[in-house]
Amino acid sequence: MSEINTFEDLGLSAETLRALKEAGYEKPTPIQAQAIPHILMARDLVGLAQTGTGKTAGFTLPMIDILSTGRARARMPRSLVLAPTRELAAQVAESFEKYGQYHNLSKALLVGGEAMGDQMKILDQGVDVLIATPGRLLDLFDRGTLILSDMKVLVIDEADRMLDMGFIPDIEKIVSKLPPFRQTLLFSATMPDEVKRLTEKFLSNPRTVSVAPPATTSKNITQHLAWVDSRQKMDALAALIKQENVTNAFIFCNRKRDISALCSFLNKKGFSAEAMHGDLVQKQRTETLAKFKKGDLKLLVCSDVAARGLDVSNVSHVFNYDIPMHADDYVHRIGRTGRAGKTGVSWSLAVKKTDDKFVAAIEKITNEKLPVSDISALLKGDKPKAKPQHEKRDDKEKSPARREKTAQAKPRYNNDHHDDGPDVVGFGDDIPSFMR
Repeated sequence: MSEINTFEDLGLSAETLRALKEAGYEKPTPIQAQAIPHILMARDLVGLAQTGTGKTAGFTLPMIDILSTGRARARMPRSLVLAPTRELAAQVAESFEKYGQYHNLSKALLVGGEAMGDQMKILDQGVDVLIATPGRLLDLFDRGTLILSDMKVLVIDEADRMLDMGFIPDIEKIVSKLPPFRQTLLFSATMPDEVKRLTEKFLSNPRTVSVAPPATTSKNITQHLAWVDSRQKMDALAALIKQENVTNAFIFCNRKRDISALCSFLNKKGFSAEAMHGDLVQKQRTETLAKFKKGDLKLLVCSDVAARGLDVSNVSHVFNYDIPMHADDYVHRIGRTGRAGKTGVSWSLAVKKTDDKFVAAIEKITNEKLPVSDISALLKGDKPKAKPQHEKRDDKEKSPARREKTAQAKPRYNNDHHDDGPDVVGFGDDIPSFMR
């Protein structure tokens, strides 16, 4: 294949090139340069690329040209893009809107949390591109609202994320309803055995393009790891946000129930923070993400629903308030910054004994040691550094009255093995009798 330096070299239509020029794009990314020619030649494709490499445009651009001829019929979409989350599906729809503005193509976005009646009306008119999450698509198909027998192109986006979220059986059911003679494109950051099985089952003699080895972190991201006591984490995060020149930031938590508490804490500290996780209604998630993209919101406290594919430009920082339990998620989380050639910073807060194995797993898959930063001095400037739970205090450090009071007090509940149960905050060792 000849060297590709510009979008003109890819053989895209004049209308698509015009839309790209108006969007300010001049040179294709490596995944786009490798994938688009194969897709335009109607070949099945496996694309391996990390988040932030431009793979969404890598399949939307050629699909726009492929679908530019032909006409959609009622309830019979001509192409299907499956995405694991509502936000990713919406982002794919935005790409078709932006790059296909000079083509007369219709599209529909089928996601949960939106009125099903409105989505059914759009399908009745006929659509060229259907972008959907698996669950909502199956709901409409089972109702007899959708006919998949005229499908020309299928895209499975973020296949490894689909696997993590338990969507593989749904995908197999959906693909079984499609015509056997179609073009299938599968994109994934990694290739676990179950995803590899999908490619062997549903793709015909696919071409494989890979622009980065699995679990590769961007060189544009300056990474930091800080070991903190579990009782220090909120204060450590606030101190880091104050210290760092944060334009905007993703803050990732492992548990949805921790997100609201962290948001409240940050807002009380004077920061602009809002939550995003899967339990919020779609309207709220959409509005929150729009505020973050516009710059009206500085901190987005979120679950891993925001770790993949969300394209927010100029994100300065990513904070891992919790170390992810799946090592691959670390790469996707910090990949929210340092995008499109820009630089970014990531900070990860780890707790000894609790997070050691997760940090080791991250260092194993990325094949690099996470740089450790000592933030004890920073914490002393915000409040006295708390003693780690696993360290014993020396009674000699206490006054006689204090030692006597401590000796009389009942022992505090030990939550070393219950990470969902926080210590009683704000009373030190002097817990009121009604809380003992």
